[in-house]
Order: sequence, then C-alpha cells, then structure tokens
Amino acid sequence: MPSHMDDSALTVTLVRRALALRRQDIPDDVALLARQCLLDLLGVTLAGAHDPLPRQLRDDARAEGGRTAARIIGSSERLGLRSAALVNGTAAHVLDFDDVNLSINGHPSAVIGPAVLALADATDASGADTFMAFVTGYEFSCRVGLVVEPGHYARGYHATASVGILGAALAAARMLRLDQAQSLHAVGIAATMAAGLKAMFGTPCKPLHAGLAARNGIEAALWAQQGLTSRPDILECARGFASTLSPDYRPQDALANPKRFLMRENLFKYHAACYGTHSAIEAALALLRQGVQAHEVENIVIRAEKVADSTCNIADPRTPAQAKFSLRLATAMALLGLDTGDQDLYSVETISRADVQRLRSLAHVEFVDGWSTFDSEVVVTLRDARVLRERFDTGVPCTDLRFQGERLAAKFATLTRPLLGDAGSRALSDAVDEIEQHPARRLLDLCEPAQAHAGHPALARKTT
Repeated sequence: MPSHMDDSALTVTLVRRALALRRQDIPDDVALLARQCLLDLLGVTLAGAHDPLPRQLRDDARAEGGRTAARIIGSSERLGLRSAALVNGTAAHVLDFDDVNLSINGHPSAVIGPAVLALADATDASGADTFMAFVTGYEFSCRVGLVVEPGHYARGYHATASVGILGAALAAARMLRLDQAQSLHAVGIAATMAAGLKAMFGTPCKPLHAGLAARNGIEAALWAQQGLTSRPDILECARGFASTLSPDYRPQDALANPKRFLMRENLFKYHAACYGTHSAIEAALALLRQGVQAHEVENIVIRAEKVADSTCNIADPRTPAQAKFSLRLATAMALLGLDTGDQDLYSVETISRADVQRLRSLAHVEFVDGWSTFDSEVVVTLRDARVLRERFDTGVPCTDLRFQGERLAAKFATLTRPLLGDAGSRALSDAVDEIEQHPARRLLDLCEPAQAHAGHPALARKTT
C-alpha cells in the first residue's frame, strides 16, 4: 500500500468519474434497473417501517426533538434529516428482504436510497436529480467494494454499512451540489466513520447498520459542505480505508472499464431471509417438484461456499432475526412447502413447529472452497434409501428484465397493499416509473397510508 497518493489517484479518479456521470450516459436497461431497485426499496421499507426497531428509533428521535425536515417512509411524520435517514435505512433492511450486489458484498440500495430520499424530501429536489444521485451513489459504493473485497467482508465487516456509507456520502454530495474537492472531503469523512460488524448478524444491530450508514453518509456531506476537511486519498493511503479494513487492495478492479455499470449485477430477493440461504431454498423447492415428501426425508446435506459459514450458519435459531440466517431452517421450511417469501413466516411459532424442528435437526451443512458465492446444493436421503440432489446458484443476475419486473411487481404489491390499499400500491408503483418527471416528494406523498390520501389529487387520478 503506498504511503502517499499513488499514480492512479484512486479516490480522486473514482469521485471525479462518479460526479461526471450524466443522464445520457445511463443505458436504458440500467435506468430500468435503477427504477426496479427503488421500487423494491420502497416496498421493503414500507413493510419494515412498523417493525419494533424502526419504531424505537422514531420514538428516540421524537424525544430528542429539534427541527423536522424529512418524512418517515410510510408516515406523514417528519423528523430531522439525519434521523429520517436513520429510521428509513433501518426499516429498509430490517426484514432482510432488500436487494444485493456482490461487488459490495452487501445491500447498497438500503443505504443509498434512504439517504437520497431524505435529502430530496428536505430540499424539495427533483425526481431527476434524486434518480441521478441514487445511481451515482450505488455505482460508487460498488466500485469501492471492488477495491477491498473479498477480504473486507471475510475479515468481518458488514460491507452494507462500512462500504455503503461512502456511496451514501457521495450521493448526498451530488444532491447538495458539492464540488469535487468538497465531495472528496465527504468521502474521506465517511470513511473514518465506516463501521458495521458481521458478528451482529441475527441481531437488531444488523439492520441498524444500514440506517447508521445512511445517516452518517448525509452527515459527512453536510459537514463537508460546511467546511470540514479530510484527505483526498482515503481509499489508497497508508493506514487508510483499504489498508486498514481489508487484506485485499484491488485498485485495478475498481478503475477498469469506467463505462461498466455494476448495477447490472444487482440481485433481488424473493425469500425474506439472508441471500446466502436463497440457493438452498431454490434447490429444496426443486426437490419438492421432483416429488419429495417432507415426512419421507431421513437426512439432509446442504453444501455451500465457505463464506456462508460466517453469514447464514446459525444452527439452532431461536428468534425471528436468527431464523433469517440459518441454512438449516431455511431448507427445512422450503422442503415443507412453506412460503419463504412471507415475512411473517419467520417467527417463533414457525421455528417451534415439530415438523420444522425435525427437518432442521436432520440437516448438516458442508462448506466448499472455490464455488461461487451463492452456489448451494441440497442432498436428501429418503426412507426408501433413494438419494436426490439439486444444485442452484442465485448469484447469477437475471437478464430478462421484463420477467424480473413482473416478479418485483408481485412482491411489491404483496408488501404494500396491506398498508396502501390496491389503488395506493398501484399509484406508488406508477410514480416510481415516472420518478424523473416529478418532484421526488411525490414518492413520499404516496407512501403515506391510504387513509391519509383522502382527496389526494395524485391518488384520485389513479383511482378514477
């Protein structure tokens, strides 16, 4: 690691490129993907907003008092700008149902989206500016991820937070129209605030990481705007971000192919659990389609890439949060034909079911070195001694964006109809499609519960 800014001027180059991005540079498929990310983000955030953790954070912010500036998604209530980003970012990740990108080894939308939406609400920004800030922050966080992964994640950092905060800071800098020097300071300030430990997986602190990163990313940009300085080479300098937080340093990966959009590698969730369990779930569902009956199963072997050992290998989960990080439990639920896309399934009642407990206790996990990150195989032995196996890899991005959009629309409707009603859910979905044509506040307006929309012109147009 160089002791001074190296020849590539990594931080400066990545920030300059990110700030230079213009709407005409974004291909149609990437723009569609960005809207899909925002739609999914709003769906999971609305569904997560009433979880006890976001409610606790709201109560704490309300008790603290102060000037209000931005809304809580799913409510007309306003909190301070930073507090709104904290609550919304936490709600976005609390169900562990938000999207994933392997470049960052985490969930960039859950950090970048809440940051830009809070700023948009506070500043009455246009939807077009908000959209560009989201894409900019998303791509920047993924480029930073390429610098330090996989060693950063393997070392124990929750990259959603520790890398995502840098993307949130740059997205906020773009929203605030900071110049390059100020934006570099924002990234540097964010880097020295970076945190998030994988040891917290299965506890409420994991979703809190996303909220803290959204809040602190905004704070870093605001402080830079107010004149706080850092250093302009924080990614590459000695004792800086990369050298301190990762055994890997891959500037060539981050700098290569500047026209490449890493959003094309985004992965969406259709099971409400850690993405590391999804391939095993899909393999188990394929076994069901082969005719496997859960009561006939006598042994289960789950094979997964070794990184799963540190992310989703809670052997005997006792809480709903722990249930989302258990390969054994996820596979058992899938083999029983339970709806793993139903957020309410992850409960003490489900964990305690005799049939779930039986299958979970029959499952053994073997870790494989060299498979792709999310590759998994499920092997079942039946009472008649037959051995059946299925292998699946959910780490391959979908290239059929129309099909993906249909799946996401169904997921979004399921998550939002109980809160917004059918018409409200459709209105919000349409508003995401049209985000660049209207003020970004329109999205927050339409996130308010249906009863709050009596006579609302936008909703009235959608229901007539």
